Amino acid sequence: MDSGSLTASRKLFGTDGVRGPVGELLDPELAVSLGRAATAETEADRPQVVIVRDTRESGPMLEAALAAGIAAAGGDAYLAGILPTPAASILVRRHGLDLAAVVSASHNPWRDNGIKFFDADGIKLGDEVEARIEERVGALRRGTSAPGAGVGRIRTLHGALDDYLRELASAFEIDLGGRRVLLDCANGATCRAAPAAFERLGASVETLASEPDGRNINEGCGAIHPDLLAARIEESGAEIGFAFDGDGDRVLAVDRTGRVRDGDEIVALIATHLHRAGRLLGGVVVTVMTNYGFHTAMSDAGIEVAATKVGDRYVIGELRERGWSVGGEQSGHVIWMDFTPTGDGIAAALLLELALEGADLADATPFEKLPQRLVNVELADPDSLDGATALWEAVERESAGLEGRGRVLVRPSGTEPLVRLMVEAPSAEECDAVLERLTEVATSELGSPASELGPS
Repeated sequence: MDSGSLTASRKLFGTDGVRGPVGELLDPELAVSLGRAATAETEADRPQVVIVRDTRESGPMLEAALAAGIAAAGGDAYLAGILPTPAASILVRRHGLDLAAVVSASHNPWRDNGIKFFDADGIKLGDEVEARIEERVGALRRGTSAPGAGVGRIRTLHGALDDYLRELASAFEIDLGGRRVLLDCANGATCRAAPAAFERLGASVETLASEPDGRNINEGCGAIHPDLLAARIEESGAEIGFAFDGDGDRVLAVDRTGRVRDGDEIVALIATHLHRAGRLLGGVVVTVMTNYGFHTAMSDAGIEVAATKVGDRYVIGELRERGWSVGGEQSGHVIWMDFTPTGDGIAAALLLELALEGADLADATPFEKLPQRLVNVELADPDSLDGATALWEAVERESAGLEGRGRVLVRPSGTEPLVRLMVEAPSAEECDAVLERLTEVATSELGSPASELGPS
């Protein structure tokens, strides 16, 4: 099978692993098959695989099933427990392992869960490797696969949190003594790691949403709902706040006045700081969602920008291809390849602190944003977008009206049955009017509006 047909055959894997409702798409049987298939795909004689997970109540069940699949394929599974997703990228390299697996559905509701993999270099598996894993899963389901090469062991990886914290502390030699920080941990994977990381560097830390119960992950909190942090920061007396998502691979910042700073602004502040210090390798990589104002500011600063489609894996791929070090997404995925080749919310927060050099985030204006609005529309049929004639005609009309002044972007979600509508225009009023017209057409033709993501 050639690489093109392999990539096209990916049905289970989306832009960030296998993800969906537990008991429907994702169940213990599939987790076992994924563990067996991914382990068999490595070249090691006895593959060594670390597993981390977030706080969802389905996590222990899927972790156990995944570990069983790894052992059934002749590999050894090391359970690292509840840790941010990027810790998997750190641990697989720190311990010289062959594969890392993460049980998490990131920003999705608690009823969903997911499984994604990192290779021995700490990089998310590419499309072709995921396609081969899917082929193996299919063979397992058909009963046509070869038996595993022996039976491996399942063990606890003791000290995994400390390993991750030591990596952060050594990478960010910054004194946060006297700094008051408010952290929204989204009742997720950063509940222990984020406060500990900031405290080790001397900060005074207060936390929100740091009491997970298995079902409250991302619920009204974290990077998906930064309004909680924004509402609490003034009364807390903190100078700065950070809101992580459920698996800790992305972050948004909030200044002391309650103003939310998205991934575009965080990347801009980091890039300009590193550029001034002579530490920026090449330019920066962002996605098509990045605000026009970002591009103008980077051009003025003499920093080259490359854009990819949405998904941190594509940002990382472009960074690797170009040999650059910094990139990110508006949603809060921020990648600094000098630390680890994946998005890391805690590392991004510390890198922003480094970029601020003790200054007040409230005084920082990295660029002037063009007003932007985003809306999700649920798809009754996930395959219906290509044939949405009325929507694409409306997009063409609105794009023509905004030519040279703004833009319209329509794209399907890579993780949920949604189509995302984005409009940028010179004024908020025009943004709202264009988006209202597009949403009406999309809702009529495809489904119903799921959520308005608002300005950024």
